[in-house]
Amino acid sequence: MSEESKKEINTNAEGENKHVKKVVHGIIEKLVDKIAINTLGRIVPSFVTPNMMTAFGAIGGLFGIVCAFLAKIHPLFLIGTCFGVFTHMICDSLDGYIARKRNISSKAGAYFDLLTDILHLTYLLIALAFSNVIDIRIVIFLVPVYALIIFTSMNEIHYLNVFSFPTLGPNETQLFFIALLVGSMITGCKPLFEIKGFSVKFGDIAALVGGVPMYFEMIRLQITIFNRIKKQEQEEE
Repeated sequence: MSEESKKEINTNAEGENKHVKKVVHGIIEKLVDKIAINTLGRIVPSFVTPNMMTAFGAIGGLFGIVCAFLAKIHPLFLIGTCFGVFTHMICDSLDGYIARKRNISSKAGAYFDLLTDILHLTYLLIALAFSNVIDIRIVIFLVPVYALIIFTSMNEIHYLNVFSFPTLGPNETQLFFIALLVGSMITGCKPLFEIKGFSVKFGDIAALVGGVPMYFEMIRLQITIFNRIKKQEQEEE
């Protein structure tokens, strides 16, 4: 594994400094981080803290969610949703960069970051279902996946002191949603065809195509981390 795919985050627990190894597997994840850091990362004002950057991303995400609700009036409101998702994605890359650069990473900051990720994705899916961009039955199928991935990753940090980004990580997920939104605007969120009375839209197809691999990734992470924790316990005995 290359050095570029490994980063260390200094955290403080019970008064002791610990190093939580951050391992990024996804090529897109690393590419988006690199672009964001080499462009906007260079001009971030010194007074902006990691938590402030996370909050900026949350506000952008909230704007996108509101626009997704308004898409019930007209699909072009999804342009605002694309902007909100993009803002959340960039800020999500920059908050970690600021924390590492200034050596001010914290578990509280990591928790705040993961919390905004879960809330953003959950309410974005709900908004898209409300506006009939994605069928509500598919949204019910998708909502638990990302929360379970985050839950699994947090357990990896707690028990193994390692944070492995999923192969299908946050940046891949955000870009997937942008593609879904653009396709839905092009098709006007109208049904493309019907299957036994079920009207299938572009958003439904895209959500299923993206959601099924996420389920496999979530299951893979849980099995992998369970086995690593079990092995660690056996070694300690």
